[in-house]
Amino acid sequence: MWTGRFQQATDAQVRTYGESVSFDWRLYAHDIEGSVAHAAALAAAGLLTGDECAQIETGLRQIGQEIARGEFEFRADLEDIHMNIESALTARIGPAGAKLHTARSRNDQVALDLRLYLRAEITEIRDALRAMQRSLVELGARYPEAPMPGYTHLQRAQPVLFAHHLLAYVEMFSRDDGRLEDTAKRLDVLPLGSGAIAGSTIMLDRHLVAQKLGFSRVSENSMDAVSDRDFACEFLAAAAILGMHLSRLSEDVILWATSEFAFLTLSDAFTTGSSLMPQKKNPDVAELTRGKTGRLYGNLFRLLTILKGLPMTYNRDLQEDKEAVFDSVDTLKAALGVFAAMLGEARAETANMARATADPLLLATDLADYLVLKGVPFRQAHEVIGKLVALSLDKKVPFAELPLADYRAASDAFAEDVYAVLDVRRSLESRRTPGAPSFSNVAGRLDEWRKHLVDQGPA
Repeated sequence: MWTGRFQQATDAQVRTYGESVSFDWRLYAHDIEGSVAHAAALAAAGLLTGDECAQIETGLRQIGQEIARGEFEFRADLEDIHMNIESALTARIGPAGAKLHTARSRNDQVALDLRLYLRAEITEIRDALRAMQRSLVELGARYPEAPMPGYTHLQRAQPVLFAHHLLAYVEMFSRDDGRLEDTAKRLDVLPLGSGAIAGSTIMLDRHLVAQKLGFSRVSENSMDAVSDRDFACEFLAAAAILGMHLSRLSEDVILWATSEFAFLTLSDAFTTGSSLMPQKKNPDVAELTRGKTGRLYGNLFRLLTILKGLPMTYNRDLQEDKEAVFDSVDTLKAALGVFAAMLGEARAETANMARATADPLLLATDLADYLVLKGVPFRQAHEVIGKLVALSLDKKVPFAELPLADYRAASDAFAEDVYAVLDVRRSLESRRTPGAPSFSNVAGRLDEWRKHLVDQGPA
């Protein structure tokens, strides 16, 4: 590429150290699409004949097919995917291939390829994310009225519905989808035509290239265009947050699958055993997903660290951006796919959930609300119920079996109707404010999400 300036061949160690084709080959389809569009712009500017442009496109398409079939021989001495493709093209079609790099640099070329790659992958990840949401909605819909304890500080707090708990993750993943959508909007800028740093004296129609590649706008600053990796950082940040949500869900699944909770049974197909203990059934999919979140975090900080000290514009450090992006893409797609499939075969143990929800202390807040509705200030009601909790525990007598005299001794606001409050189903159905887990609210949200995810279709 640069033999005109250099008098010595590149040292073999430097070639090995600097090559990136071992991983950036994954950009080949996008590199080819970008080159086809660039060739069209060169032809429109009179720098290629129609025949030369056709030769270039045909040759590039053939190379792409060979790579897809695993028949293309990559050369590490050509450094990257861009030069591997260009060199092969020139070897096949001659001088026309040598004209292809006119008015572009590998700097704007790789910036284009990474944007095209991420645009396509974000679409696939969003589709996988919606499949994940559908699996949660369908699991909840199989048990629409199954109560379970809700937890704070991992202590039983108040009764909720199993479906309501699952829908919390559907909401989280909806925000993740929005972040990915926003990232796709911001990367929708064509950098090609920015050259190495300062554009080119050869005037090409950048808007034509943008149209051919499906970009809505072109970059307005050539220096920014070749050095910008904000879009990759945004993707990795969105991936990290999505990973965090998957990890939290994993933790719930892991807890629910324990003998101590026994709220969820996972299919044998999505669990593993022990090499030593024959009774074990381990939730490895959830554990691996929880662990892989660390990769997603690490990839974000890896790129942020690379970028933080770079002066304008392109620096070779930027070669290190791709593996972080590739790894996060692979990790997310794998995690979403296997997790959705696992949930599709999971079974809720509703009897165990119901037994846990029957813990009378879960209705302590309902008793406080009862007093408030009788005119007792909430802080006073809170104290009264706290004393009754202590009494119940001391006597080892549940709320429903405490005599009215004990209630009346705590507050004269109590009457016979207090016992009607001590019913889980009544408690749940009373929680009808928007967002609360009443049966009607949860059924409505399940229906709304099911329709939304069907109507929304692929990203």
